[in-house]
Amino acid sequence: MAGGETPPRPPRPSGIERNLVVTLWDWGVDSSFIHDEITTDKRNPTVNGGGPVYGVSAGHGTLTVVDPVENSAVEIKIPVRPEDPDSVPSRFPQVQLQPSYYWGDQLLWGRGGPDGRENSSDPHNPMMDGEGRVWMTSTIRARPNPDWCKEGSDNRFAQYFPLGMSGRQASYYDPESEEFVLIDTCYGTHHLQFGEDDNDTLWFSGDGNAVGWIDTKAYDESGDEVASQGWCPTVIDTNGDGRITKPWNEPARGGEAEMDPALDTRIAGFGYGIIASSIDDSVWISRTGPFPGRLVRLDRGDNPPETCIAEVYEPPSIENPNVDPAQTGSAPRGIDVDRNGVIWTALSGSSHMASFDRSKCAVTSGPDATGQHCPEGWTLYPVPGPQMKGVDTPGSADFHYYSWVDQYNTLGLGDNIPIANGSGSDSLLALDPETEEWTVLRVPYPMAFYSRGLDGRIDDPDAGWKGRGLWANYGSNYVWHTEGGKGTKSKMVHFQLRPDPLAK
Repeated sequence: MAGGETPPRPPRPSGIERNLVVTLWDWGVDSSFIHDEITTDKRNPTVNGGGPVYGVSAGHGTLTVVDPVENSAVEIKIPVRPEDPDSVPSRFPQVQLQPSYYWGDQLLWGRGGPDGRENSSDPHNPMMDGEGRVWMTSTIRARPNPDWCKEGSDNRFAQYFPLGMSGRQASYYDPESEEFVLIDTCYGTHHLQFGEDDNDTLWFSGDGNAVGWIDTKAYDESGDEVASQGWCPTVIDTNGDGRITKPWNEPARGGEAEMDPALDTRIAGFGYGIIASSIDDSVWISRTGPFPGRLVRLDRGDNPPETCIAEVYEPPSIENPNVDPAQTGSAPRGIDVDRNGVIWTALSGSSHMASFDRSKCAVTSGPDATGQHCPEGWTLYPVPGPQMKGVDTPGSADFHYYSWVDQYNTLGLGDNIPIANGSGSDSLLALDPETEEWTVLRVPYPMAFYSRGLDGRIDDPDAGWKGRGLWANYGSNYVWHTEGGKGTKSKMVHFQLRPDPLAK
């Protein structure tokens, strides 16, 4: 880099890539850290058709909103629960160790919110329900948990597996009433996804020891945040008796457990992505490490938490003597599911899109089901992009912050199309699983389209290509590094595919 070397120039768009229409709206301010966006209900992408699109500004603790019809943008402060917001510390440093080249000694985040004072809600990920409400993982209080989460509580989930603290909790914004509702959770939250059950269960990743959920139907009826939530540790059936019983093997430091073969085994690690299955009542989370990372499937059973049981599946690893080293994958991050129940995940360590089909596994539980037992369930698809010099294994130098499956043809490439964020290549990368061909959706200007997530919406099912499309945003922490420099704002991006380059 010091000598002026640059990556190879990407190829010009070809074929259907030439039909791409990209529309951009500015939103937030020039120091916004807008982490993720949402436009509709993933389960029914016609929800909120033509309506406002939403993002969460982590550094400023705001909900950012663009009306794509009126071409207007606003920011709304996300509250925290205490009357004194200073009681909720910001996760962002509040001391400038060295002056910024761009901002000097100005603190951009935490006390740099739009109102100029502490704003520590730190929203991370939004999702929309069938009513158009925007649910978020956000901080509503300080980290120590209330007593009902801890040992000694009469809460059955706390009695089974007490939790002492949580970093974020939950909230939602109702556009109709223009009000926020804050919901305390015992488990930490990071990403969230709705299940397809009758209770509109909202699942949360983000805790190193548990997977949590809110029965949103029960919460809407009662307003009782304690009774409407639950959580389970991820414990795998290593003694092979078909159920989870205490005591179990506990994870040691580094996530490796000292095994007593007569016991089941709890596995831990930060739960990053999460998705509810489309074919049963299970939920899946991704854990990026330790190498090679893992997917964890949790089934709550009929009487959680006692009936909760987990399974673990690791990408094919070079450390497994039964795996071709050229087929090694690592660090599952973004996770989604197609309508057939196949899990799709972008491997952020090896730069693959990977599918995992549990139905292909000969073994799913028992003493041998500890991660590397089902390479046959995995298919790895190398992602287009430049390779690092001197590296000849599959993959590329691109980075994939997350991934998403277009279950309902919101873009126009068909149903069940997995899409990876080309976070290091100004693009979204759509894979046709049948042909294994990629369609690269490149944002040409301004450079540094660093996206973290995406979704797709159908505004008008009868309007052809104009009535549908994908949405993603410029999600860099340091948006002033985008082409244009200081003063450049984050942008919300709409991707649409015309039937031909000249279609109107």
